[in-house]
Amino acid sequence: MHHKARKAVAAVLAVGALSLAACSSGSDSAEDSGLGLVNDGTLTVCSNVPFQPFEYVDDNGEYTGFDMDLTREIAAGMDLDWEMQNVSFDGLQSGTVLAAGQCDVIAAAMSVTPEREAKMTFSEPYYDSLQSLLVPANSSVKSLEDLAGKKIGVQQGTTGESYARDNAGDAEVVSFQTDAELFPALQAGAIDAVLQDLPVNLDHTDGGAFTISATYETDEVYGFAMKKDGSEELASAVNAQLTELRNNGKYQELYDKYFTE
Repeated sequence: MHHKARKAVAAVLAVGALSLAACSSGSDSAEDSGLGLVNDGTLTVCSNVPFQPFEYVDDNGEYTGFDMDLTREIAAGMDLDWEMQNVSFDGLQSGTVLAAGQCDVIAAAMSVTPEREAKMTFSEPYYDSLQSLLVPANSSVKSLEDLAGKKIGVQQGTTGESYARDNAGDAEVVSFQTDAELFPALQAGAIDAVLQDLPVNLDHTDGGAFTISATYETDEVYGFAMKKDGSEELASAVNAQLTELRNNGKYQELYDKYFTE
């Protein structure tokens, strides 16, 4: 074999050996950790944007919000990189994105319900929520009863939609795919009110043009969702990080940033 050819083969074999070593190391690390991540070394998060202040895109084009920042901190505490995928809420609340291996964790202001728990594993609750009714400031609508014969907007697949269908009586419930479609419909007068989570509606008061006319106690809590089977170690690690973030004050710092400032 020519001298240069021998050197080339040796180089290729060396690179191959390094590659195999690297792959073996990553695989062992993932196996040892037991986290079963979609991508080694990265916590891949799925969400549905926008749903401000929990998840949205800021002026710099970056994903931000309470859920986004909280999962970034969780990933950092686990010595993992962080990656986000924006998907439909139907794919989230059904657990389809987890079953398909698209992400490790769903962070989407998702209420923990028995139906969802049957399909997914949830972290410890990280947020308590109320449902609320958002109406134009000059509206005569003060409650769901006042919406008889009127239109109430909800986001499809959410607990807000379920609550409206169960409690809105003679109102016409109109479903929208995203909050990005829901609020503009209220602005345009296509619907008379919006029923959804209080923090999101508070973000849509638009300088006093709209107001919260009622709130509803539903005992809802949010949790981060993971696949139903095989996520025990990941769920344990996420819960440990939530506890640490509460203990070191970072959780309160993020909460104040998005809900009290």
